[in-house]
Amino acid sequence: MLTACTSEGSTSTVSPTQPTAGKPVFTTSEVAPLVAKLPQRSIAPAPTMRLANGLKPPTNKWFSGLVFGAAPSAVFPFPLSFQQTASGFSAGLPAATSTTNTVFGAAVAQVSVDLGATSALVSRYDTVSVTIEYRRGSTVLGHVTIAEGSPQVSFSAATAGTAELDSAITSTGTGRGTVTAAGRTWGVVTTQADVSGSSVSLRAGGTLVLFPVPDGASAAQTTALMSSAAPLEQVSTSYGSTSSGQQTTLAYRSTGGGKTLVVPLPHQGGSAATAGCTDLSYVTLYGTVPVCASTKIVFTTPTVPARAALDLSTLTAADRAEVGKQLTADVAAAPPFAADTYFGGKTLYRSAMLLSLARELGDKAAVATLTSRLTAQLDKWTEPGGCTTRGQECFVYDPRLKSVVGLANSFGSEVDNDHHFHYGYFLYAAGVVAQDSPKLAARWAPVMNLLAADIATHTGDESSSAFLDNRAYDPYFSHSWASGYSEFADGNNQESSSEAVNAWAGLELWAGASGDRALAGEAAWLLSNETASALAYYVNPDLSGAQFDGFSHSLVSLNWGAKRDFATWFSAAPSAIVGIQLIPMSPTSSYLASKAGGGSAHIAALSKTALAEGADQTLVDYVLMYQSLAGPDQAKAALAVARKLPAKDIDNGDSRAYLLAYILANAAGASK
Repeated sequence: MLTACTSEGSTSTVSPTQPTAGKPVFTTSEVAPLVAKLPQRSIAPAPTMRLANGLKPPTNKWFSGLVFGAAPSAVFPFPLSFQQTASGFSAGLPAATSTTNTVFGAAVAQVSVDLGATSALVSRYDTVSVTIEYRRGSTVLGHVTIAEGSPQVSFSAATAGTAELDSAITSTGTGRGTVTAAGRTWGVVTTQADVSGSSVSLRAGGTLVLFPVPDGASAAQTTALMSSAAPLEQVSTSYGSTSSGQQTTLAYRSTGGGKTLVVPLPHQGGSAATAGCTDLSYVTLYGTVPVCASTKIVFTTPTVPARAALDLSTLTAADRAEVGKQLTADVAAAPPFAADTYFGGKTLYRSAMLLSLARELGDKAAVATLTSRLTAQLDKWTEPGGCTTRGQECFVYDPRLKSVVGLANSFGSEVDNDHHFHYGYFLYAAGVVAQDSPKLAARWAPVMNLLAADIATHTGDESSSAFLDNRAYDPYFSHSWASGYSEFADGNNQESSSEAVNAWAGLELWAGASGDRALAGEAAWLLSNETASALAYYVNPDLSGAQFDGFSHSLVSLNWGAKRDFATWFSAAPSAIVGIQLIPMSPTSSYLASKAGGGSAHIAALSKTALAEGADQTLVDYVLMYQSLAGPDQAKAALAVARKLPAKDIDNGDSRAYLLAYILANAAGASK
């Protein structure tokens, strides 16, 4: 068994305790009655889908581009790229290269296989792997399975036929060989097949496995890899809590049930000493990764608690008075709640954070006012039949996409874009308001649980008839994917790691308020893993490899399957590029101050970059809060700016009272 641990977790190859396994969350029997009470409506036009009958549309997956769009897009089963062709497929091991603002790892066709197919569709999937069925007319030729963490392309023939490679195969033994093209040697492993030149003649049930031979591999090492290159069939995901953190197990099932080739990511802690790993590696845009032979990837991330309120216990009387005065002003001047799912959620969250401040400060009048406002607005949003009488502040169930959608949508949420970002704000707000009110939690549960189910169903086998398992969350990368259809040449992407973290923190707070222990366990796993990935690949990435030479930044703000950018979708301002990894700086955001986050010097340097002079100060308020995590002196500097910050530069998900409270708490040393 391959075991891997994060840098902040245990370095032992054996877990200190057996994990408390996660239980199924939001099964069909739980959610079907709730779904039935929502209006059934598809807002988006019917998409083109290459998908077998009976499968739920796999939005927000790394492989969504195979299903949606006029033609299949390239996908990136790390560390590979994979592209469908007119009659088969091509695959490659992308070379990572860097420019000032981007690390590239675009799809490359190093080995191509002509199956004689005339059509293809996705016939099976889980959260990590996908199977594509190839047909000639009505005849099924066979199936290709690819997966994240597998350097293999595995083809299984359903009927006798020939797979024609684009280069001749050099035999290295019965049923084995290598093929070299585009500067890369690939291993070729077959069963129930005859190899001649560039042709592989497969009998029904025969298999063909292709994998890139690591640079520097000897003949003996290549032979050993071939012996472990068993055809992959699927990957199952399980999770549990241990004494050292949240454990993820990815079980790679191959034909015969034995070992197959796997590649752990850097944040998973794979090392040459880990059982099953060789001293061979691939150089990728996410770092240099070991090549291993195993049946599993197992890793643990430190548990990160969700927090409903800031710790204001160290504030002086003067500090408390300053925050209290600003709280009164912010409550009096509160803007109206927005009506769409993104800004509507953010404005609910903003008021919920003001409520948490009022509770901490003992301001009973503000508590009463804010509780009344929030309750009324959440009552509106959680009315199951709301969309039958109004066109906003309500949800419908899309029976085509199998998802919950706000009738007033935003940023493409009607095609499942960004649901975890949007719904995380709702869940956070509801969790804060109802934390001591089981009555409110019960009242809101019929719709709030559907928002939670939309982003966090976990049956373990895709058995829910209503929702995908972990719609956006990718258990291999430990982060989420934001695009619903992912019709991009660079694969899927996620920009705001912090809003993803906020989603799972909100999920955990809602689970606590509603008394759902199984959901709380899943939320703890999601939150801890998304946090680890946010720190490892966004906020404080390891960019020490030669492939990163030329990239001039210490933060990545937009990760794709095939590239990594210092940029945003919406602004070129440095404050926005850094701030999108910080928003909304919730009480849970103290993870940014952890050792894995780079420490005080890293925070100060990023803040300096983000606070450079310029007319565009988008998200600057979040940068000031982040700066305060670098220590009391940096907090005092941030406070001076925050006190004078123009109101227009305070984001609609934030308030000056919360901004000041956050910074003052750090100036007083509460984060230390």
